[in-house]
Amino acid sequence: MTTALREAPAALERARETTLGLLEPLDDELLVAQVSPLMSPLVWDLAHIGWFEELWLLRGGDVDEPSLAGFDDLYDAFRHERAERSSLPILQPAEARAYLESVRRRALEAGPPDDMYALVVQHELQHQETMLQTLQLSGVAYPTPPHDDLGPPPRPDDLLVPAGPFILGTNDRLWAYDNERPAHVVELPAFRIEWHPVTNDRFTEFVEDGGYRERCYWSEDGWRWLQAEGVEAPLYWERGPDGWLRRRFGQLEPVPPAEPVQHVSFYEAEAIATWAGKRLPTDAEWEKAAQGANPAEANLGRASFGPLPVAGDSMLGDVWEWTSSPFAGYPGFKAFPYPEYSEVFFGDKHRVLRGGSWATDPVVARVTFRNWDFPQRRQLFSGVRLAADT
Repeated sequence: MTTALREAPAALERARETTLGLLEPLDDELLVAQVSPLMSPLVWDLAHIGWFEELWLLRGGDVDEPSLAGFDDLYDAFRHERAERSSLPILQPAEARAYLESVRRRALEAGPPDDMYALVVQHELQHQETMLQTLQLSGVAYPTPPHDDLGPPPRPDDLLVPAGPFILGTNDRLWAYDNERPAHVVELPAFRIEWHPVTNDRFTEFVEDGGYRERCYWSEDGWRWLQAEGVEAPLYWERGPDGWLRRRFGQLEPVPPAEPVQHVSFYEAEAIATWAGKRLPTDAEWEKAAQGANPAEANLGRASFGPLPVAGDSMLGDVWEWTSSPFAGYPGFKAFPYPEYSEVFFGDKHRVLRGGSWATDPVVARVTFRNWDFPQRRQLFSGVRLAADT
């Protein structure tokens, strides 16, 4: 038995315990609710996790082999938009849990394939972050630790990343996704990048300085989005009698000045960069600057239920960071294990995010990991780090 196969049951079980623990405080009414057209009902995500495990650990990814329970139409993410999933005959919470247990029992009896269990583990861990986005959108109170550190942030500072070649990406075929491969040498000119993501305090300056009203800070697409949406601050912010407040998992609280701003779109990230006289880093610049970052030193893994005041110099954790780069494959890209994982999203419609958030599991938040989404999305735990030419 290989090392990977010996590690598989423990990795699968850890992910499942976390998933069920995350949903344990919630009643069935919230689990089946469509809280936003952007997100699936939580119970759909739960059953989809089981369906994905069945597909890859029991059927070997063979979509022509029928689902054990006939669930291909319900839980294949490409067959129905998120907004319509609550209208489908999806499993109810107790049924979804039983389905997950049945699939897991069969998978462990069969023995997870060496090259697929890591895919299944990471898929479940990523859905935990998706479910946290849904919980935040719901506005329902959820038990979280307090975020009451209202101390000031450090002054913005940056570091010089010297010109020269570096290896972008990885050749790891067990844990890394296809869009992280293959590793290849990239030559970059020197650039500067800030030590910390933009804080709430600094973003408040942007807001109070007319950042959402001044056309000069916004790209053409960004200004069109801003006018259509009428946005005036990051998602979940509202003005209080004594300053800005935010709603975090059902709790209304003062915005902590030293925490990284989150729930901002790519367009907002672009705008504050222009306001600050800087720019967003490219996908490659971000990875070069983050070389050697250690997930163990970062705010990852859900426990904090939000960013923490900026400290240290890790480029991982707290908030996903928008880059200026459209999502594209590296030279020599080969789709694996199926084209729909990455390749169908390549092009100008999506922007790359880097670094992971407080809700990202450390197993996922490696330096080479590339997230992506539409530039208008704000339900993500997304923030911004600024860069500049030398």
